[in-house]
Amino acid sequence: MAALNIAFEAPDNSRVGRPSTARPIDLVHLAAQTAGNKVLEAEVLQMFARQARIALQELSRNDAEGRKAAAHRLKGSAEAVGAFSVAQIAAELESKGDDAAANARLAAAVLEAENFILKLSR
Repeated sequence: MAALNIAFEAPDNSRVGRPSTARPIDLVHLAAQTAGNKVLEAEVLQMFARQARIALQELSRNDAEGRKAAAHRLKGSAEAVGAFSVAQIAAELESKGDDAAANARLAAAVLEAENFILKLSR
C-alpha cells in the first residue's frame, strides 16, 4: 500500500528552481506566448533586443517622465518574452526613478539577454 502512495503522490519540486527561469529568457514562457511557433519566437526575440537597446538609450537621454515611460515599455516587452530579470530591474527604475546602480544592472541584464538571443539565433 505504501508503494501506491509513493507512486501517486506529487513530487516535492518546490525547492528546485525552474530551469527555464535560470536563463536570461524563460524559453518555456516564450513558447507559451508564441504557441510554440519557433519562427515567431525568433522574430519576437529580435524585436525585443531592438526595443531593449532603444529603451537603454532613452533611459540615458530623457527627463524623469521620459525615463519612467521607457522603463515601463521595457518592463512590458521583457515580461512578454520572458526576460524576467530585465523586467524586474525596469520595474524598479519605473517606480524609484533615476538610479545609477539600477541603470548599470539593467544594462548588464539587457546585454546578457541580447547575448542569449544571439546564441539562439546561430
